[in-house]
Parts: sequence; structure tokens; C-alpha cells
Amino acid sequence: MNRAGLGLALAGFAAACWVIWQQDFSEVWHVLAAAGFGLVLAALAHIPSMVLNAHAWAMLMPRHSRPTLPGMVFQVWLRESVNNLLPVGRVGGELVCYRLMRRQGLRAAPVAGGLIADVALSLVSQLLFALLGLALLGLSGAALGWGALLAGLLGGFVLAGVTIMVLRASLLGRVIGAINALAQNRLAGMAEGARRLDIYLRRLWRRPRAPLLCTLWQFAAWLAGALEIWVACRVLGVEVSLADAVMIEALIQALASAAFIMPGALGVQEAGFVGLAVLAGLDPSMGAALAVTRRLRDVVLYVPGLLAWGWAERRG
Repeated sequence: MNRAGLGLALAGFAAACWVIWQQDFSEVWHVLAAAGFGLVLAALAHIPSMVLNAHAWAMLMPRHSRPTLPGMVFQVWLRESVNNLLPVGRVGGELVCYRLMRRQGLRAAPVAGGLIADVALSLVSQLLFALLGLALLGLSGAALGWGALLAGLLGGFVLAGVTIMVLRASLLGRVIGAINALAQNRLAGMAEGARRLDIYLRRLWRRPRAPLLCTLWQFAAWLAGALEIWVACRVLGVEVSLADAVMIEALIQALASAAFIMPGALGVQEAGFVGLAVLAGLDPSMGAALAVTRRLRDVVLYVPGLLAWGWAERRG
């Protein structure tokens, strides 16, 4: 961890503690203590989302060479653990998966191409999920600045569209090829790898069924994430509708992605839970309890994920 990442992590942790402390801390603690082992159950409710994400990612890899579904779920577990707990700008997990899958003997182009396309399509599926969350929030009667929100979403769709167009245009191979020419063919291996990656991506986009299925499965995974909110609210002693659970999960995920530079979205996520809980008709202290429950999920699922990553590296 570099100094900038450490500084951001400490600042975010302080902000998260401050947000929770500003609520009725005794009430928050009482609610969490009463939930007991149910908090672990809420954390485990995230597993269906991981399985769906693994299936979505598998759609982008050749059927004859993709890992089994349990193997893909293992990779998603490591990927989320690294991206959520380490200051890597939410991309370090992809590098870890690439390294481990290459060690398993998988070819570079399908692994790298599947990862890149999966990240690009996740922008689209998450924007659709955020739109659903905003629609549910609007239907609940909340006053929204629709102009600014729609402008932000439009910008997000433009970003996703440009990213996919860049991947389809084979720019990576062209740029590295030009650099290799300037370097008098000293980067021939890198240029050949980039060329193969571009070929794989071009072939992938020419088969629209695979990217479409990946996007649909990713959207299903975002929806499954709302199960975690719904279960958490139940074990914390309140009942929310599935619509409110989807709304909270959609907008929390959007906030966390927007704050990608902050390790684990520390501080931003806590403030978001408190604000969205109020919009859903819950007490602010319940929002703080939900925020703590989400952090407990990180401990229950992702700390073992980092340990599993270390085990996989040593085994390799």
C-alpha cells in the first residue's frame, strides 16, 4: 500500500466512523447486538450475486477452455476481495485473476479479452441497475433533481459506449504496434500479444449473443445483491419491501463505483446508507446499522478471500 492509498484509507475510515457516530450510536449497537448470528447470514446472502457474476463472465470465454462454474466463482471471490479491501482503484482484482488463470494454462487472449469485456459490459449493466433504482426512488415520491441525474446517467452511457467502441476498434494493438516500430521491434512479443487480444475482442463483438447474455446475467447479479439488503433488514428487526431493497442496493453500488478512488468507498458508503435509509422511510440509525452490516460482509467474505489468494499464489 502506497502512502496515497494509506492516506485515503485512513481518511475514509475516519469519515465512516464519524457518520456512524453522528447517529444514535447506542441504538445502532443495540440493533446490531440483537441481530447476532443473523449478521453472518446477511453476509452470506451475497453469494448468489457472486455466482451470477461468475456465470456472466463465463459467457465471454470460449466454451472449450473456460474454467468450471465453481472455478469461475472462486475467481470472482478473489477479484471482489482484492477490489473491495485493497487500494487498487477496483482493477487490481482483474490483474490477480489474469495471473492465476494464466498459471492454470489458459490462453492469454481469452483470459484478458474476457476480463476487459466483462468490465466494459459491467458499466452498461450497472447503469441500467442505477436507472432502476432511480425509478423506484422517484415512484416512492422522493423529490429528485432529475436534470442532473439524467445528465450523469447519460454521461455514464456515453462512457460505456466509448469504452466498447475503443475495444472494437483494435486501438490497443495499433498503439503498441506503433510503439514497437519506434523501438525497432524490441517489443515484438508485447505487440503480438496485443494483436491477438484485439483479434479475440473483434470476434467477441461480432457474436452479439455472448455480450448480450453477459449483460443480462450481470443485471441479474445486481438484482440478487438486493437480497443482501433485504435479509440484513430482516435480521436487524425491520421489514422493507423488495422494491426498497433494490433501490438502496442500486444507489449504494452507484455511489461506491463513483468513489472508486477511495479504498472500499470508506465514508461514502456509510453516508449513502444513512441517506437512502431515510428515503426508504427508515430511521437514520438503521441506515448506520446497515452500513456496519455491509462492512461485516467484507470481513466475513473478503478477508478469507485475500487469504485464499495467498494460498493460490503459493500453490502456483
